[in-house]
Amino acid sequence: MTYRRIRVAGLLIATVAIAASLTYRGSASLSSTVWPASGQAAYVEGGEWRIHAGPNQHAAAIASVAKVMTAYVVLRDHPLRPGEDGPRITLTEADVADADRRRGRQESVVTVAAGEQLTERQALQALLLPSANNIAAVLARWDAGSANRFVARMNATARSLSMTHTRYTDPSGYDDATVSTAIDQVRIVVRAMRLPAFASIVGTHSATLPVAGTVHNTNTLLGHNGFVGVKTGSTAAAGGCFAFRAIRWIHGRRTTITGVVLGQPGDDRIAAGLAAAEAMVDRIAGHGAVPDRPPRPRPRTLARWNGRVGASW
Repeated sequence: MTYRRIRVAGLLIATVAIAASLTYRGSASLSSTVWPASGQAAYVEGGEWRIHAGPNQHAAAIASVAKVMTAYVVLRDHPLRPGEDGPRITLTEADVADADRRRGRQESVVTVAAGEQLTERQALQALLLPSANNIAAVLARWDAGSANRFVARMNATARSLSMTHTRYTDPSGYDDATVSTAIDQVRIVVRAMRLPAFASIVGTHSATLPVAGTVHNTNTLLGHNGFVGVKTGSTAAAGGCFAFRAIRWIHGRRTTITGVVLGQPGDDRIAAGLAAAEAMVDRIAGHGAVPDRPPRPRPRTLARWNGRVGASW
């Protein structure tokens, strides 16, 4: 009987560990130079279960990084297979009025028209590339019937992912009461990037919408220095924020780095978040790490150092 109880307890513990998916450890095991001088940050390397966390972890405004959870909940409820565009969402006069109201508050929006139809994929592109707050509201109502019910789904999902310091109050992140930590946001970014539709969209430079026309990704690091996504964010309260994924060759191994920086100061807050993430990835990988390409074969006639993996180019 004792043996069976031990085995059952072990199974329960394993179940909890899988549900939590990722654990974290503090910054003591890493050089303090890895982390941005301001704000907070965290990251996980591909193949690891532990999140590396910098100092100053506390619940703080996350701005449009919240849209990662918005997209994740929508895609969980309405999955898109490769090549699928999904159902069409018809926009209304109320949606036009909401966009105008948000534009008047200097929010990030895309132009819409009554009767316009967006496919689910197009709506997600509007959400994740130009970071349209008005489309976050459209998707919330389409998915759950109301913004309040959708936010409840966001928070339930956060709890299921052990995001214990996270509270969503709106689907766009414009509300400063939507708060989280860098550690918690790494958890949802990792989960979202497992969805091919999400990863494909955040890895896109631009998209074309029926009324708004061509919209561009606010992540200007995309395609440079190994960066393949994910989402920028900025408000006065949140500072510059960036959830990111980069791929580098480190010590001869293709390594995925998924991380989040929050609260970066600067006049151009989005640029500050991007710069902090880029510098952080460089420090994690080593300044000479090669962005997302294998090391070149070392000619036998050359000196050993000439073909090292860490050469910059």
